[in-house]
Amino acid sequence: MPETSSFAADLHTWKLTLAYDGTDFSGWQVQPRERTIQGELQQALGRVIGEVPLPQGSGRTDAGVHALAQVASFALRAPIPAENLQRALNRTLPESIRILEAKTMPDTFHARHSAVAKTYEYRVRLMKSGCEGICSPFLARYVYAFPWPLDFNGLESAAQHFMGEHDFLSFAATDPDSITRNEKVADAQSANVEEQHSTVRTIFSSTWTKQETEDANLFIYCVRGNGFLHHMVRNLVGTMLDVGRGYLKAEAIPGLFAARSRSAAGPTAPARGLFLHSVEYKDA
Repeated sequence: MPETSSFAADLHTWKLTLAYDGTDFSGWQVQPRERTIQGELQQALGRVIGEVPLPQGSGRTDAGVHALAQVASFALRAPIPAENLQRALNRTLPESIRILEAKTMPDTFHARHSAVAKTYEYRVRLMKSGCEGICSPFLARYVYAFPWPLDFNGLESAAQHFMGEHDFLSFAATDPDSITRNEKVADAQSANVEEQHSTVRTIFSSTWTKQETEDANLFIYCVRGNGFLHHMVRNLVGTMLDVGRGYLKAEAIPGLFAARSRSAAGPTAPARGLFLHSVEYKDA
């Protein structure tokens, strides 16, 4: 009796690592009549392979947010060498989206559910005293050109308060479940749907570094954690910038956690300074 294979057995799980300039996109997630990273990738797969799976990202970056190494996963039936898929997608995708790597994975791999840690960077450009406050148009899409003096030591002190496990409700979007309602529909069969409603996260590292140029300082915030809420990194940065300006004491940050209210924390920093730096997986 000849062997037969099911439709599911023919599917191959793929992992793509991609970089993108998010300036001209309405974020990662497909939206009606909007240009998105997920939508562009799905369309590119359709043109190249003739299949249109919806790629699942490691996280849903907002409009204007960039990625140095976002990860997406999906399943395809077509047998195609990884190098050929990478090359073909890069030929059809907009130049602002590049596939850095393509590889097949075990069927259990999922870009979001399998992630064990993510790292984000936020870049703040600060003009030096006496220099004219103009940010080059070649930088303006990728930094927050901050117009006021900042105490770098204050930023460093504030960053340390975010280390460890905390309830980050005060640093989530005003409606923290707005992003998870869509995920709940997409992941109705997933065992960790309940986790999407928790606002507790663990931050493994939270640091600022400084790079000097002739006319400006570039302050870079790097944060690594097991997960991040909607707008969380931008809200952390906005709060720390309030500390750097002298509007808030770093010692007040534990009280912001305790308040469990978005209104207690600082403003949301602009999207253009934020980069998804990397995503980590245990066995990938």
